[in-house]
Amino acid sequence: MQDLQKTLDLIIGYIKGVWVKKRYIMICSWLICPIGFFYVASQPDVYQSSARVYVDTRSVLAPMLRGLALQSNPQEEVSMMVRTLLTRPNLEIIARNSDLDITTTNEDQYENLITSLSRSIRLRRAGRENLYTISYTHRNPEMARTVVQETLDLFVEGTKGNNRKESDSANQFIDEQIDEYETRLLNAEQRLVNYKRKYNTLLPNQGSFYANYNTLSAQLEQTRLTIKETEQQIASLSKQVSASQTKTADSAVRNFEGPSSFTTRYDNRIKNLEQTLDQLMLKYTELHPDVIETSNLLDSLNEARKQEIEEFLAADSGTATPEKVGSIANELTLEISRLQGQLASLRVRESNYATKVDDLKQKIDFVPQAEAERTALDRDYNITKRKYEGLLNRRESSELARKADVSTESVQFRILDAPRTPKNAAFPNRPLNYTAVLAVGFAAGLGLAFLISQLNPVLIKANQLTALTSYPVLGAVSHLNKKHILKVKRTRLLVFLLSSSIIVGMYAVLMAAEMMQINIYARLFS
Repeated sequence: MQDLQKTLDLIIGYIKGVWVKKRYIMICSWLICPIGFFYVASQPDVYQSSARVYVDTRSVLAPMLRGLALQSNPQEEVSMMVRTLLTRPNLEIIARNSDLDITTTNEDQYENLITSLSRSIRLRRAGRENLYTISYTHRNPEMARTVVQETLDLFVEGTKGNNRKESDSANQFIDEQIDEYETRLLNAEQRLVNYKRKYNTLLPNQGSFYANYNTLSAQLEQTRLTIKETEQQIASLSKQVSASQTKTADSAVRNFEGPSSFTTRYDNRIKNLEQTLDQLMLKYTELHPDVIETSNLLDSLNEARKQEIEEFLAADSGTATPEKVGSIANELTLEISRLQGQLASLRVRESNYATKVDDLKQKIDFVPQAEAERTALDRDYNITKRKYEGLLNRRESSELARKADVSTESVQFRILDAPRTPKNAAFPNRPLNYTAVLAVGFAAGLGLAFLISQLNPVLIKANQLTALTSYPVLGAVSHLNKKHILKVKRTRLLVFLLSSSIIVGMYAVLMAAEMMQINIYARLFS
């Protein structure tokens, strides 16, 4: 209990000490408050305008066009525009569109304007993804709104414009590459044409050189074999003609041993039809029309051959008359003539094949070089053609993507809060600043009075003297001129109250004026 009493006495002593030095409170309040009030009142009003925009990067066509058209990442485009929005070219556009540039008269002022815009314009993400806030402060509230509006327009149009510019640049590049590869493709085609003209007599039109050479060699061997067979047939028929001419009814040389050893004019045709029938049977069944037709023709030829053999046997057995024998001889002679004509054509064919084979033999040394050149030309042509067709496909994809961007924007901007002309100044907050100046003025006075009271203390009670000197106080003598002392105290109290009232009155007047101004602005912009 005694400790609490001592603490209270100590606090009361501090308060009385400060009260004795209250003139320092008046001095500090008059030094700080009027100057502070004037400084706050003289500060210009700065207004802030802001806007909120949501960037929607979702597109309905994006999943539908996946794999069909070239698509860019809209999120990356928005991020790039956010990073580059406050670059110098964009700031110059904002200054020009908002007419801020006409307030400058020289290059230094213009540079200061651009620097001020870069510091005052704020673009920041407002909590959630793709939600941005644009703000700007200026002494003119209408100018603050105009700058925010121009910045918002540049942000929206810049993102869309960049998409179009990138698309146009890509299309222009692809068109240039298509023109270049088209020229290269025409040149490659012309080189192939020149190559074919140069080696027209060396290389075949179809297949390789060696395949053509082997084919011609095989045809030449087949032709020579056919020539030998025809010569044998002619020799055999000639013998039969000679034998038929020397036959008589009583003496005939019987050289016939059976139908299979007899040679007729139908033998070659029957042999060819049998080979043809064998080939058809490898590919078709017996019910195929070609197989049926070939079988019927073969049966008719076998019947005619059989009839001819029977006629010859009848003539050989003595029953044939000289007229029949002469008829058979004439037929054999005609067959010999036909075979001789066929032999002549075969020899012409043999000569032609032999000439071609010899010509290819002479050119065989140049074939590797020509084929290597042809391979290089084909490789160059095929590569150029693939690149050209790939560029055409890219252009079609780019054109499809451009049409998709025109029909529906990949990035959509939703203005949540449009920029408005601010009614109240954002800075300075004069009511708060006036209050702070008043509080600082009186707090500084109280602090100074307390400090001086501790450095130069005034003894009010006897126990204070005892605490300082360690001597007991035995008695006290009152002041003789007590009325004068009371009068001085009242005068000092009135001066303190008057001084404090004036300071507080100044504060009240300024606060009232500020509230009145706020109400006037509210009525003007409501």
